[in-house]
Amino acid sequence: TQSTWGLIQVFVSFKMGLLQDMGVIPKGTRFFSADNSFIVKYLILGIIYVLAFAVRLTSVLRFESVIHEFDPYFNFRSTKYLVSEGFYSFHNWFDEAAWYPLGRIIGGTIYPGLMVTAAFVFWGLNAIHLTVNIRNVCVLLAPFMASNTTIATYLLTKETRDEKSGLIAAALIAVVPGYISRSVAGSYDNEAVAIFALIFTYYLWVKAVKTGSLFWSAGCALTYFYMVSAWGGYIFIINLIPLYVLVMLIAGRYSHRLYIAYNTLYILGTILSMQIPFVGFQPVYSSEHMAAFGVFGLLQLYAGIHWLKSILNPELFTKLFRTLFVTVAVGVVLGLAAAMATGYVSPWTGRFYTLLDPTYAKEHIPIIASVSEHQPTTWASLFFDLHLLCFMLPAGMYFCFKDMTDASIFLILYGVTSIYFAGVMVRLMLVLAPIACVLSAISISATIQNYMQYLLPARGKKRLSSGDDRLSSVDSQVSIVVVLGSAVLLCFYVIHCTWVASEAYSSPSIVLAAKQPDGSRLIFDDFREAYWWLRQNTKEDAKIMSWWDYGYQITAMANRTILVDNNTWNNTHIATVGKAMSSDEDTAFEIMKKLDVDYVLVIFGGMTGYSSDDINKFLWMVRIGGGVYKGEIVEKDYFTPSGEYKIDKEASKTMLNCLMYKLCYYRFGEVHTEYGKPGGYDRVRNTEIGNKDVRLKHVEEAFTSQHWIVRIYKVKREDNRS
Repeated sequence: TQSTWGLIQVFVSFKMGLLQDMGVIPKGTRFFSADNSFIVKYLILGIIYVLAFAVRLTSVLRFESVIHEFDPYFNFRSTKYLVSEGFYSFHNWFDEAAWYPLGRIIGGTIYPGLMVTAAFVFWGLNAIHLTVNIRNVCVLLAPFMASNTTIATYLLTKETRDEKSGLIAAALIAVVPGYISRSVAGSYDNEAVAIFALIFTYYLWVKAVKTGSLFWSAGCALTYFYMVSAWGGYIFIINLIPLYVLVMLIAGRYSHRLYIAYNTLYILGTILSMQIPFVGFQPVYSSEHMAAFGVFGLLQLYAGIHWLKSILNPELFTKLFRTLFVTVAVGVVLGLAAAMATGYVSPWTGRFYTLLDPTYAKEHIPIIASVSEHQPTTWASLFFDLHLLCFMLPAGMYFCFKDMTDASIFLILYGVTSIYFAGVMVRLMLVLAPIACVLSAISISATIQNYMQYLLPARGKKRLSSGDDRLSSVDSQVSIVVVLGSAVLLCFYVIHCTWVASEAYSSPSIVLAAKQPDGSRLIFDDFREAYWWLRQNTKEDAKIMSWWDYGYQITAMANRTILVDNNTWNNTHIATVGKAMSSDEDTAFEIMKKLDVDYVLVIFGGMTGYSSDDINKFLWMVRIGGGVYKGEIVEKDYFTPSGEYKIDKEASKTMLNCLMYKLCYYRFGEVHTEYGKPGGYDRVRNTEIGNKDVRLKHVEEAFTSQHWIVRIYKVKREDNRS
């Protein structure tokens, strides 16, 4: 952005000079003057704002207005309930259609910020007589908030560096793939509003520290409250800011401005965050919040000591300091020991342990490890989601170290911590993307400004008038190469980002697409076809058993009761479903009878080559089921004698006879999927199945979608013997 703008300035200045020599315009007229620079700035910001929104609309243009993925369907269903029933009913909503027969309290188990935001947008549009469907509001909310995030990023970068860097940062974050992945149209998830809240909270925090104003500090606390209401990632804020305060104290940069900003944020922010039912009293007793509390206490001690030092003589202050230090240290140790022993301070959660030890979840909590977005980030994913920013981010840190300020220290800490967490969990690439844009913008802006001074006529003459002409020529040539090279790299960045936005992150999981040999697009709409069949052909109180991945979609689209869903709050209930899927048909039937199951739904990709099917997820069902029902479900029983996971003739007897295998491959042996291949050839596993003569005893096929992706079976009822 800035290199291109600089070249435009050079070109326009040259043309203005010609027009002045010709007498067309008066001498001394300047197009890029201080008087109209704000117009250009806001024009650029406006273009970036529109660009951020437009680049995220590919999925709507290609697949219509549709909600993506899995969690967004629960959010959409909850938003519809909020809009139709009101906030009071929403807050007290008990959902009987989820987690049968347990049910779920919705108001106390969610972060409502996303739903409330969409509801206010919906009510606001209708208040000005713009009649819109709530689905379209939900679909377009993420692009709208992404546009707002570009403004927040501009403000943060401007506050920590300068306006030019802010404009570049806004342009970078508008199209960065790491953020687009969670903010395309239809991605109606908590992160859609949370990243805006995250960046705006950090902007107000930096503003509060620089000014020491209660107004900005209170504003920071309010945006922190909005962040808490929207996403569990608020833990990152309430740990990063205390870390920053601690570093400032160690570095000798304590000030009353820092004292006012942190105390206001912690006290007001903690009180507000406890108003969210799902958070409750966690800010005062959970381990994840203890760092903020500890730094709050430390800050009071530091301020008190700083005050005592100013009124006491050195000898008396030294004695008092030693006494206070020993007393406080002993008190803190005893207090922590008592809190941990009595259970007042709860231990860290499994997800938090996973951030500290990436192998923890696989060994202790397989249900967390089974989620793909909880896996460590590969180098390929890092470059795919950041591209040019991978190389510019370290350079931005260099410039922050070079011009060390209170604000640059915050950016450095934000960058270092987010790099670590993004490396541990690929989902947290979302946290890294904004700071990568900010630091990269700082490095790009500083580099181009250093070289642009040799190209702009006024600055070049002033700086090089006393220098050697030959040196001036070399400097100008090098500057042209650097500026043009930067422009080319940024063009490649934009091309990569728009391609990723179009091809990788704009395909909803509910509607699949593939390219045919002639280049045309083939649509697989099996999911909606199957869910609509359930809605139209089953009783309203029918209970559906499926793996937890599809629970939200079934309740939202089919409007039927499910046993487990994506909330994963009850590991035992999920393990019971995993046990049923992993057991033989007779054992599974007994489990299904106890749970009143009417239909079983499985996802199968062997016909079309859809790799995210239940056979590929099956080992996680075994591990989760075996984690609870030890001895009844043993993972090694599903492997070949050589320790391989196979579905062909070498597969183990346990594997060939389990319910999941039977439901996926029933009648599949009669089907020829590829020319020259035998019947029953699985296009995902690239092998011929081991059991082609699958016979069902307790269930019967009720529905199979057009491309065999979704298969639904009805559970037979036992004969009445009375």
